[in-house]
Amino acid sequence: MLARRIIPCLDVDRGRVVKGTRFLELVDAGDPVAVAARYEAEGADELVFLDITASHEGRDIMLDMVRRVAEAIFMPFTVGGGIRTLDDAARLVQAGAEKVSINSAAVRTPELVTAVADRLGSCATVVNIDPKRVVRDGREVWEVFVNGGRVPTGLEAVAWARRVEQLGAGEIVLTCMDRDGTREGYDLEMTAAVSRAVGIPVVASGGAGRPEHLADAVDRGGADAVLAAGIFHFGECTIREVKELFRQRSIPVRPPSG
Repeated sequence: MLARRIIPCLDVDRGRVVKGTRFLELVDAGDPVAVAARYEAEGADELVFLDITASHEGRDIMLDMVRRVAEAIFMPFTVGGGIRTLDDAARLVQAGAEKVSINSAAVRTPELVTAVADRLGSCATVVNIDPKRVVRDGREVWEVFVNGGRVPTGLEAVAWARRVEQLGAGEIVLTCMDRDGTREGYDLEMTAAVSRAVGIPVVASGGAGRPEHLADAVDRGGADAVLAAGIFHFGECTIREVKELFRQRSIPVRPPSG
């Protein structure tokens, strides 16, 4: 079995790392380059940078930040937020990102996922899916939202996950918005449903509050990797502690640094 990845997520707003609850109430968490360097030293497997307001505000992609991070660390990282065109994606990879994550633009122009995969490879093409539990026609569904969780799409999360795999995505980051920032644990039901539905890696995101939550996302949710932010940013647990718990639960993981 492949090693499961521990991935700190750095939500970025106007060049600063932030953390919020359900994508709102943002609190400053530091400079992206400094935070990235700290996680590399601690033994994180990858990083994800998400510009959480770029699509909503119509701002350009954060090329300067990507270049500065690439110069400071050797660890692979993914960048998302504000990617609207194939050229946007290509410029991010040229600036030093290993992967690009497409969210709002993938919903509006699904052919962009295929274009990015054809140009950069499926392994560099990530689609971020942000669902909420909503009641529609008397039944609960997992509806996909875009623009930083502000705009409903009418798409259902499992069906959309299958679709983006068909379009050429090589990985899905599944952010369960009802759990984001709550520290109550990942939505294991939703994570498991999406993981079963596709043959590409699924990264669980949204709701980690303690190391056991990350292990549960793999053991019970079937995730290939786990994304977390607040518990790492504010020193509530370390990458090493999470990896030690994974080993105790016989989840394969790369050794931590140091």
